[in-house]
Amino acid sequence: MIETEPAQDKGRSPRPTDLRRVGIHPDAWYPVVASRSVQRNAVVAAAFAGERIAVYRGDKGEVHALEDRCAHRQVPLSMGVVEGETLRCCYHAWAYRGDGRISQIPYLSKGAARPPRGVRAYPTREAHGLVFVFPGDPAKAAGTPMPDLPEAGSPTHRTMRFSRTVRCHYSFMHENLLDMNHQFLHRGVLGRIHPELLGYESGARFVEARYLFTPGGGKKDRGAGLLSAEGLGNRGSSDVLTIRTEYPYQTLQLVPEGADRPAFSLWAAYVPADAAQRTCHVHGLLMIQKPRLSGALTLAWPLIRRFTERIFAEDRTAVEAEQRAWDEQGEDRNHEIFPVILDLRKVLRANGTPLRENVGGCGTTPSSCVPAATS
Repeated sequence: MIETEPAQDKGRSPRPTDLRRVGIHPDAWYPVVASRSVQRNAVVAAAFAGERIAVYRGDKGEVHALEDRCAHRQVPLSMGVVEGETLRCCYHAWAYRGDGRISQIPYLSKGAARPPRGVRAYPTREAHGLVFVFPGDPAKAAGTPMPDLPEAGSPTHRTMRFSRTVRCHYSFMHENLLDMNHQFLHRGVLGRIHPELLGYESGARFVEARYLFTPGGGKKDRGAGLLSAEGLGNRGSSDVLTIRTEYPYQTLQLVPEGADRPAFSLWAAYVPADAAQRTCHVHGLLMIQKPRLSGALTLAWPLIRRFTERIFAEDRTAVEAEQRAWDEQGEDRNHEIFPVILDLRKVLRANGTPLRENVGGCGTTPSSCVPAATS
């Protein structure tokens, strides 16, 4: 995608499309809510890129996802009631099956106007404690792989799940994690860390970078040492981090010095909420290898949780500041020089889709389609 060349730039190479105007591609499986938040015989509200989605669990335990608007008067179905395997609108009690078809209109009589067929149903799957929907072409859902995360269900690992709302375009999140040169931001949590790029590679749908993290002194959060398998002594060690954007997801693995396997692995998906895609929900799984001493990880869990919350809070402050600058300037004025991020932007542009702004749904304001965040 290439923007039209401005008159004052004639003779120069065309500028690439502003990445913050590129939408995430819908032909993928995206987590929208935690499985535990959708209780049996209950319905919750979710969203994907301005599309409101009602996620409900029937009496048999199966999860369904429907367009969150009754075909009758457009009242949100997430305000409705689950009866057996159907979702009934709270207003006039129209009932919908999991495929979106209307199964009952209580007061429909002979000679009445022909009712609509129903509402859109989204292909839905549950995995890793999350409810995934496929918001793109439903014919492609069966052939599109789900995230492969063997550690998430392994007895050798324990998984920490988190979900947070961040008011920025999803691309800022990809850039933040892949560019480890921003560790100065975390100096109060990690101490003085010296990141060194060991190498990187990229392809049509991925960018992967490897960094060597060498401690340089300074006070370090106790949870950081426990997470990287340093133990309670909080000894300094060098770690190798491998971060990969495999569109549309992102992963990180940390291998401590002298180890042959990761101490932990992170998987994250950044799911746009509003139509302008200037707010996203971050769904993440932190998979931590269990130590030999039984119960040690349980004792360390609160400290690890606190550490991850501190890091995420600092990252959120930075990326939301980047988004505010884009909003104020009306364009991306970043002067990026890091080759890894330049390649990442190419991948995100090439695999994205033109952003649909001012298109019904939840509108373009960042907070207009944002369900409450969960922890």
